[in-house]
Amino acid sequence: MTKPLRSLSGLIDFDCAARWGSFKLAAQELHKTPAAISLQVKQLEAAVGFELFTRHPRHIALTDKGQELAVTLARVLGELRAKVTALQDGDEEKILRISTTHSLAIKWLVPRIHRFTTLYPELDIRIDSSDHLADMEDGSTDAALRFHPIEDGDPDLMFRERLVAVYSPSLLAPGQEALTLADLQRFPLLHEHSTEDWIQLLRENHILKGKYDFSRSYSNFAVLTQAALAGQGISLVSYAIAYEDIRTGALKMLACRCAPYPRGYRLVVNRSKEGTAKIARLRAWLKDEIDEMRRSLD
Repeated sequence: MTKPLRSLSGLIDFDCAARWGSFKLAAQELHKTPAAISLQVKQLEAAVGFELFTRHPRHIALTDKGQELAVTLARVLGELRAKVTALQDGDEEKILRISTTHSLAIKWLVPRIHRFTTLYPELDIRIDSSDHLADMEDGSTDAALRFHPIEDGDPDLMFRERLVAVYSPSLLAPGQEALTLADLQRFPLLHEHSTEDWIQLLRENHILKGKYDFSRSYSNFAVLTQAALAGQGISLVSYAIAYEDIRTGALKMLACRCAPYPRGYRLVVNRSKEGTAKIARLRAWLKDEIDEMRRSLD
């Protein structure tokens, strides 16, 4: 016969110990003693009827069942904490939580979000920048701008991305107004992770045969754009990420044919928030901003 759980304190102590992999470190976070944490976990093990940790002389390790419970508990506690925070903050309709990638947050969303807050000063905007997908069901996120492969007819697609070759005006020789395709062999061709996109662009422009320097790669488009701004070479980047720097003249765009790029940005909304005024306002504002960016690209 199963035993009922009579206290949540053991679950909280177990969650903390599972995250840290240590009773001592969990005790520091919860401001308890390691012995108190260990006792709570032992009582929880007695309540659930199975061991959660294998105890070694110098460390602890989750058992298989302990690992399963830890994953479920982390999700449940995350939802609970998000709900408590939302209730503490007051009116849910006045809080807008937006998740997106580091690159888009830094180079596109944050530089223009003031225009949204000027339109709707009553909204409390909270931006979470992470390259990990936000959980759209736990209440911590209202809407997410995600970088996705494109599917035809996708109603949530906001912008079909294109990769553009950009460079700092500092690379121009005296009297030179712009770099051309012929200059690609003169500078390092900066890329994200692999050279595949550069090779497609070279092929699209019928200049694949040549001696090119692919010696520098970067972890994401934001860093790649910053490398171009620093004059380290010619970067092949997302137009959205480089857009502000192109618009201000800090970067110039190489005139060439763009290679096909099957990715874009989708707006994904928490199902419980769909239909709310704050989401409608965000969607309309994003559309206007993206339409402006798209016109400049066209």
